[in-house]
Amino acid sequence: MKTSLSMTLAALSVAWLAATAADPARQTPMVGGAKDVKWGPPPPALPPGAKMAVLAGDPGSTGLVTLRVKMPAGYKVPPHWHPSDEHVTVLSGSLSLGMGDKLDEAQAKTLTAGGYVVAPANMHHFAFTQTGAVIQIHLNGPFGITYVNPADDPSKKAASAK
Repeated sequence: MKTSLSMTLAALSVAWLAATAADPARQTPMVGGAKDVKWGPPPPALPPGAKMAVLAGDPGSTGLVTLRVKMPAGYKVPPHWHPSDEHVTVLSGSLSLGMGDKLDEAQAKTLTAGGYVVAPANMHHFAFTQTGAVIQIHLNGPFGITYVNPADDPSKKAASAK
């Protein structure tokens, strides 16, 4: 009995390994360290100047997504909202966040490395960093951002400049 259970578990393990090796989308994402993060430009809906990395999931599809965003000093994201909750962790630097329809730095709270906040779906909020920051965001896709003032949407500014 013990032998057949061991053989069954071994066979299941081999089958699972073969299935995940054959389907890279099912493989477990792993980042060994900060040097392994593959940074690229953010989507056009974010202000220029930041860099973004998709660690897991597909921001354009449904399901869990993990992103990192690297923001330079002075970076600001005007008031906006998202269709799903965002779980934000500050990995380095500092990030200031506030709620409301206007970017009011005096009303913001600053998070430093290790700080964490949940921005609930549809909550109007803004973000900025005076020093620069790297943040990690966990969300349920698809990722979306809607600016309170449509004129603040960088993707609309870029489209009208063409």
